[in-house]
This record gives sequence, structure tokens and C-alpha cells, in this order.
Amino acid sequence: MPTLLHLDSSAVADGSVSREVTAAFRAAWLAEHPDGTVVYRDLAADQLPHLDMDGISAAFVPAEGRTAEQAAAFALREELMAELEGADAVVIGTPMYNFTIPSTLKAWLDQVILVGRTAGDAPSAKGTPVTVVAPRGGSYAPGAPREPYEFVITYLEKVLTGMLGLEVDFIVPEFTLAGKVPAMADFVPKSVESKAQALELAARRGKEAAARTAA
Repeated sequence: MPTLLHLDSSAVADGSVSREVTAAFRAAWLAEHPDGTVVYRDLAADQLPHLDMDGISAAFVPAEGRTAEQAAAFALREELMAELEGADAVVIGTPMYNFTIPSTLKAWLDQVILVGRTAGDAPSAKGTPVTVVAPRGGSYAPGAPREPYEFVITYLEKVLTGMLGLEVDFIVPEFTLAGKVPAMADFVPKSVESKAQALELAARRGKEAAARTAA
């Protein structure tokens, strides 16, 4: 059966734009694969440990020679890498926090990136389609005053494609804080429009990702 890996990293449980848009992608994917498997990780609610020395060093030690701590640390890495490798499609929700991704998503990336397996010359999940939903409170688009502060897309594009060999596209709802910050009231219409477009695009991308599996 086809498998979707769904990751959310927003610290907001209710009212999160990234969660709403990834859910739209997931719903569209499941509509095409009602018997498919969804592997879901809420990285904010169930946070992964940061990659530590045991997790790093275990990769260079044969299984029989690992300490108990190394074995436990690498077992988690193995589980996470296998989830990525077993996915036919991936959707990731990552709001912008202080110009970059949440630390919870960075922890996941550090755990799954292993040169010689998931990264390197022949990445084990190479070619898997990944849709990243990356909302932001304002606009960091080309030409915007804060364009130089955009480190979500610029980072993930490099690490997901350059290291993991994945096929990545982005859905970027903008001005998500317009309805909450009085000084941004003039941007409320743009916020509403951007979210609507993101939901529509997520549904289309979910269907397209499902079709790739069927093909």
C-alpha cells in the first residue's frame, strides 16, 4: 500500500495555518488512496531528542560493538530513516520562527540525515516528492523588505534536495498574523487570499502526489 509521511512542527495546536494546509494535502492524498498508510509525527507535541554524541558515534560502530546508549540512540535514527525511506510522498508543515524553521523540525532533520545512507552520492529516498508548507506572519517574498531574512525556504531547499535528494516544492501562505496584529490590518485581505490559495494548492499537490504513486 502507498505511504504518506506527514510531519507537523507548529507549536500552535488550534488555528495553525501550517497544520490546516498540511491536513488539506493529506485529505486529498487519502481521497485517492483510501486504503493507504499515513505515518504521522507531530514534532511539537512529541518532540524528538536532539542528535547527540551517542547517535553520531553509533553510525561508525558495528551494531555488536555499540554501547547500550549508542544502540538506543541509533534505534531512533533507524526508525526515522526507515519512515522516510518507506514513504511514497512527504508533506511537512513548518511555520517561520525567528526567520527559520522550528527547532523541532531541525531535530528531525539531524536524526534522519546520515551520509552514506539517506545522504551522499546515492540517497536512499532519492526522488521522493516532498511538499513543504511554510507559512509566515508577513511577507519574505522576492522584493519584500524582509526578503534577506528568509531562511526557511533557502535552508530546506538545500538540505532536502542537496543532501537527501528529494523532489521538493513549497506552499507559502503569507501575512498569517494580519488578523492578530493591529498594525497589519491592511494586509488582512492578502492574508485571506493567500491562505485560500494555499489550501487549493495543497489539495492539488496531494492529488498529484497520489497519482505519482498510482503510476
